[in-house]
Amino acid sequence: MEIMTSAVHEDHPAKETVLQNTKLYYEHYPHPNPAAPSLIMIHGFLSSCFSFRKLIPLLRNHFHLYAVDLPGFGKSEKSRTFQYSLKNYGQLILDFIEDMKIENAYIIGHSMGGQVAMHAARLGPERIKKLILIGCSGYLKRPSSFIVRCSYLPFFVHVIKRWVSKKGVRDNLLTVVHDPELIDDELINGYAQPFSDQEIFHALIRVLRHREGDMLPEEMKEIKPPVLLLWGRHDRVIPLLVGERMVNDLPDAKLKVYDNAGHLLPEEIPMEVSEEICSFIDIKK
Repeated sequence: MEIMTSAVHEDHPAKETVLQNTKLYYEHYPHPNPAAPSLIMIHGFLSSCFSFRKLIPLLRNHFHLYAVDLPGFGKSEKSRTFQYSLKNYGQLILDFIEDMKIENAYIIGHSMGGQVAMHAARLGPERIKKLILIGCSGYLKRPSSFIVRCSYLPFFVHVIKRWVSKKGVRDNLLTVVHDPELIDDELINGYAQPFSDQEIFHALIRVLRHREGDMLPEEMKEIKPPVLLLWGRHDRVIPLLVGERMVNDLPDAKLKVYDNAGHLLPEEIPMEVSEEICSFIDIKK
């Protein structure tokens, strides 16, 4: 059920829909050709569709673009009833595909968003043509039962706030980009803005509670759509070793490595990433 956000003009890309009783913020960049392929963009942990800001202008002339803020992040609702598991996030993407009446979708997933994309492909392989996984999370275990139990304590929200703010936005960004010169006020403000909503910290607690471990190798082997893995050689968040292992566990995957990049490829090398995506999807630029 799509609804326009009341604060924007009709032709603005910002929109909302309600899925699983949760308001979902997304940005839609339609292509003038109705037959153009549709590309859904899923951000990573502690991020939002802002992370695709440099990639969107390079891809919007070739696709119907949908950049989604997952529940609990960005401008989407920080629902206290939504199930924040990776599998349910994957189901949400399938619900979104149905809601938007998208046929044969392509999906980009960055970091944790890659796990979400893989769950969507495993749950609904007939709805998804190909996956592009950028610095994809892989092989992470479920949080310990001790941490999950602690998350129910009243003061735990302060623990989460301290953990998020311990290093500050700039220092956290230094971890995800290879070239520190890329970090400017626009980038810092874009990643800091969602944390002005205090409900995000309560949502992060639920993400911690509900998040199962990353997909097991035997589960990855059930993913039918072809997969393109894009990795920065200097990724300090999800090391390249994860990608080198994942390309062998996925039945139909190839790995492209960029020598001068870290974890935030859409921000660091958007032109190279957009060209690789178009080639993989067989778009003639």
